[in-house]
Amino acid sequence: MNELILLRQLAENQQYPSLLELAQSLWYDSGNPAVLPLLATANAHMGLKENTQALYQQSLEHFDVLDADARCDLAVVLIVMQRIDDAIKMLSDVLVEQANHALALARLAYCYLASGRLTEAQHFFKKSLIITPERFVVHRNLVAVYIAQNELSQAQKQLDSATEVLDNNHAVSDALYQQYWLQLNTTQLQLWVAQGFFTSAEEWLSQLGMQQQMGDCEEAVLVQCVKSYSQVLAEKNFHQQATDILREYLKRYNDNIELFMALAELAQLQGHFMQAINLLQKALKKDEGNSALWVQLSTACLYRFDKKARKAAVRAVSLAETLEVTDQQSLVLVKMKQAQANNALAQVESQGQNFEVSEQLYRGILAENSQFLPALLGLGQQQMQQGHIDEAVVLFERVKDIDPLQGYSALINVRRFPDDVGTLDKMAIAANKPSMEGSLRAGILFQLAAAWEKKEDYGKAFIFAEQANNASKKLLSYNAQKHREDCARLRACFNKTLYQHRPNYGIGSSMPVYVLGMPRSGTTLIEQILSGHSDIFGAGELGVIPQVVQGINRWERHTGSGRQYPDCIDDFNAYAIAGIANNVLKELQELAAEAKPESKYVVDKMPHNFENIGLIKFLFPNAKIISVCRDPRDIAMSNYFTDYQAKHGGMGFAYDLEHIGEQLADHNLLMHHWQQTFPGEILEINYEDVVDNLEGSARKMLNYIGVDWQPRVLKFNELVRTVKTASVWQVRQHIYKTSKAKWQHYQTQLTPLIKGTNTKIVSNPITDLFTLPEPGFLTDGVALYKEGKLDEAEMCFKKMLHHNPEHAACHYMVGLVYLSKNHAQDGIRHFEKAVASCPWQKEWRQNLLKAYEQEGETNKIAAFNKSYQRTATSDAFTTKTTVFL
Repeated sequence: MNELILLRQLAENQQYPSLLELAQSLWYDSGNPAVLPLLATANAHMGLKENTQALYQQSLEHFDVLDADARCDLAVVLIVMQRIDDAIKMLSDVLVEQANHALALARLAYCYLASGRLTEAQHFFKKSLIITPERFVVHRNLVAVYIAQNELSQAQKQLDSATEVLDNNHAVSDALYQQYWLQLNTTQLQLWVAQGFFTSAEEWLSQLGMQQQMGDCEEAVLVQCVKSYSQVLAEKNFHQQATDILREYLKRYNDNIELFMALAELAQLQGHFMQAINLLQKALKKDEGNSALWVQLSTACLYRFDKKARKAAVRAVSLAETLEVTDQQSLVLVKMKQAQANNALAQVESQGQNFEVSEQLYRGILAENSQFLPALLGLGQQQMQQGHIDEAVVLFERVKDIDPLQGYSALINVRRFPDDVGTLDKMAIAANKPSMEGSLRAGILFQLAAAWEKKEDYGKAFIFAEQANNASKKLLSYNAQKHREDCARLRACFNKTLYQHRPNYGIGSSMPVYVLGMPRSGTTLIEQILSGHSDIFGAGELGVIPQVVQGINRWERHTGSGRQYPDCIDDFNAYAIAGIANNVLKELQELAAEAKPESKYVVDKMPHNFENIGLIKFLFPNAKIISVCRDPRDIAMSNYFTDYQAKHGGMGFAYDLEHIGEQLADHNLLMHHWQQTFPGEILEINYEDVVDNLEGSARKMLNYIGVDWQPRVLKFNELVRTVKTASVWQVRQHIYKTSKAKWQHYQTQLTPLIKGTNTKIVSNPITDLFTLPEPGFLTDGVALYKEGKLDEAEMCFKKMLHHNPEHAACHYMVGLVYLSKNHAQDGIRHFEKAVASCPWQKEWRQNLLKAYEQEGETNKIAAFNKSYQRTATSDAFTTKTTVFL
C-alpha cells in the first residue's frame, strides 16, 4: 500500500517525528499489522523505550501475517533494542525467502558490523549495493567496515563513491543532505587521522571556517565538524590534540556553548576536573538557563565539591521543570531533561549518603520512565553500597534487558558472571570499539578480566587486565619517583626529634581509630569487623586527614612562606595543632552522632593514611592505629585487577606492576619508620591471620582499642552499613580462604612487580630542608603586633627571616612594624619583597601603594599600577592583617 511506502521513506530519511505521527494515524485507521514495526521504530529513535517494547510485543502477535518487508522493519526495532542476535536470525529468515532483498542484506550486514564479524559484513554490504547501488547509507557503512579492517585505501575509494551517490541524489531533502554530508565528512576526518594526515584534516576545517566567516557555512555546522574531529582524535588516543583543537576554535567562537561542553567533557574524561568546572562556569555566564550545563557541572563537581554539585543539580531541576512542551517531540525532550536533572540530584544525595532522599528521587524518575538507564544503574549501585545485593542484582538485570553491555558489566561488579563464553566475546568486541575514552574501553576490559579469572582461565584474565591497565594509563599521570621523594620527606620531617622538641602537642582524645595499609590489603574487612562492635562506628574512607594537609598547604601559600607540607609542620604551635585536632574530632563526633550515637570510637579507614601517621600522632597522640598487612604479591595482583577509575582519586600507581612494586617498597620503609618513631603504639594485623583465625584476630584488635569482647563482630558479613570502596561486595561474604595466594596463578607475569619491589630505594638528597628551633614565629609575632609590642613582634619576624629569608608574610609584617616606627623606606623595601612573592595578596598591594603615596614616590605608583592594574584609594594603612586571623 502507498502509505507503507511513505512510512518507509520517512524511516529511511530519519524523519521520526513525522513517522510517529503518520504511523499512529494509519494504525488507528487501518489496523494494518505492517504499520506496527514502523511505529515501534519511530518510538525507539525518539527515546520512548517503554512504547517501543510494547509495540514490538504487539508486532509479534501478528508475526505470521507480516511479509518480508515488515519483518525487515521489525528487525530494525531489534537492532535499536540491541538484540543483535535476534535481528540476525530474523533477517536471515527473510533472506531464505527472498535472497535478493536489498534492505535485508544491508541490515544483516549492519548487524555483522556491530558484532565485529567484518568479513560477513563486507560481503552482505557489497551484495546489497549490487542490487541498489544508489543507497548512500550502505556505502557509508561499507566504509566503516574497511576502516575497521584497516583497509584505508579501499575505504577512501568507497567514501568517494558514497560522496558521488549523495551528490547525484537530487531527491534527498536539504535537511537530510546536511545530515549525510556531516556523516561523510566525519568519516573523512576519521580516515585522515587513521592515516596520520592531520594537516589535511585541519586545513579542511580551516577552509570551512573561512566559509563560515563569509557566510557560506553556518556556525553550527562548523562546530559540529570540529566536535567530530576532536572525537575522532580522542578515539585514536590523541586526547591532547583533541583538547587543543577544541580550545583553538573556542577562542574564535567564544560564545559557543557546544564547544564549552565538548571541551569540558573531554577534560572531565581525563580527570582534569577543575578545568571542566571552570569551562562550565564560563559557559553558564553566557547561558545561565541551560539545564544541561548545570547537570554537567554537577557531575564534574560530584566527587570533589559536594556543595557546588548540589547547587548545580538543584538549579538544573528547577530549570527543567519550567521547560515548555509544544508537541510530541518537545515532550520527549523535556521529559528527558527532567530525568537527567533529577538523576544528577539523586547522585548528589547518594554521594552524601542521604540514601532515603536519593532512592526517592531515583524511583520517581523510574516511575516516569522505567527504562532510564542512569537511574537504574545509580539506584543499583546505591543498593550495592548499602549491602542490598539481591536488590542491586534485580536492577542490573533490568539494565541488561535494555542494554546488555551495561547490564552484564554491572552484574559482574556484584560477582554475577555470565555463564556463556559468547557473552564475554561480545563484551570483548565492545571493549575494542573506539570511544571518547580512546581505542579501548578500560572499564569493560577490567570486567572481562574478573570474569575470566572466575572461569579460572588465568592467562586470558591477565591479558584483559593488562589491556585495561595500559588503556587507563594513557589518561593518567603518575610519577613513581615523586612518590618516593615525598615519602623520604615525610620521614625526614616527622622524626623523633620533632616530637621531643614539640611535647604535649595535639589533644588527648582516643576516639579516632585509623585503619590503614596498602589498598587491597584487607582494610575494608578489618573496618567491617570492628564496626560490628556496639562502641565502634565505621565511618568509611574519610578524607579528613588529607583535607588537613590541603589546608596546611593553603595556609603556607597564603602566607608566602615558600614551604609546604610536611616541611612546614615544625612551624605550628601547640595552640594551632590543638585547634586543627579539635576540628577533626568534631567532624568525627558529628558523623558518629548521626549514624551510631552510642559510639565511643570512630574508625577512619583511608588506606593511604599510612603516609599520614606522623600528622595523626601530632594531632591525636592517643589515637589507635591498625596497620593491615597482606602478602605483597596478592596486594599487587588485586590492585592490578581493580578498576579504580583513578582520575577520581590518587590511585595512579595501581595500573602498572612495577609502580605497584615501588609503592609496596615505599610503604614498607615508611611503616618501618613509623614503628621506630612510635614503638609499640601501632598494631599490625595480617590479613592471612584474619582469614585463618578470625576470632583470635578480632580479640587482638578489640583489646588494642580498649573495648570488651563482643561475639557479634564475627558476623561482620551480616552488618548493615554503607561500603563505598572497591571491596563493596566482598565484605558481604563469609571469610573465604581462596583469597590467599591468588598470585600463584600469575607467577609468570610477576617480573615487573619483583623489579619494582626489589629495586634499591634511592631518593635525591634533601638539601632545602631547614628546621625551626621553635614554632610560631609568625603567629606569635602577629599577636604581639596587635598588642602594640612592636619590638617583640619585630624580633619574632626577624627570627623567622633568619631561617627562611623568603618568607613573604614576615617581610610584610616587618614592613608594617617599620611603618609604625616611621621607618618608611625600610617598610617599603619589605613590602616590595612580600608583594613580589605573593602578588595575589590584595591587602599587601594596597598598603604598598599607600606607602608609595605617603613618600611621594609617584613614579613607583605609576609603574606598580601598570603592572597590577590597581589604584590606591585610601589614606590610612590597612592593619587588620586578615591573612593571619
